[in-house]
Amino acid sequence: MNAYEEYMKQIVAPMRQELVGHGFKELTTEDAVREHMQTAEGLSLVVINSVCGCAAGLARPAAIEAVETTTAKPDHLVTVFAGQDQEATETMRGYFEDVPPSSPSMAFWKDGKLAYFIPREQIENFPKEAIVDHIQGVLEQLQGQ
Repeated sequence: MNAYEEYMKQIVAPMRQELVGHGFKELTTEDAVREHMQTAEGLSLVVINSVCGCAAGLARPAAIEAVETTTAKPDHLVTVFAGQDQEATETMRGYFEDVPPSSPSMAFWKDGKLAYFIPREQIENFPKEAIVDHIQGVLEQLQGQ
């Protein structure tokens, strides 16, 4: 590992832990992504994590708060890290072919298909409370189906 890769690994560690410490399973390889996406039953909340300042600094706390404060909990919480686990992220994005790459972002994967997607544009510059409400509204709608 070169000096830059080691530096980035140290920088992103707290950003990874923020989600993992709240029950998200980190998918760091292509195989891990494929296994989850092909076998997960029910609803998965997929957070495409990112270093990108203001948007990612809102996305992680909003996802955590939304899940912790709703009764419409997803069956699975997973995350990939854009720009860090590149193969895993590209594999995940392959499941959302019609959606332009966006990070951070959130995908709602239900019963083998993309049910809803929140791109960066719907995270960045929004108050955290609005993002929490958006996520919870989607969870409530999808869990009610």
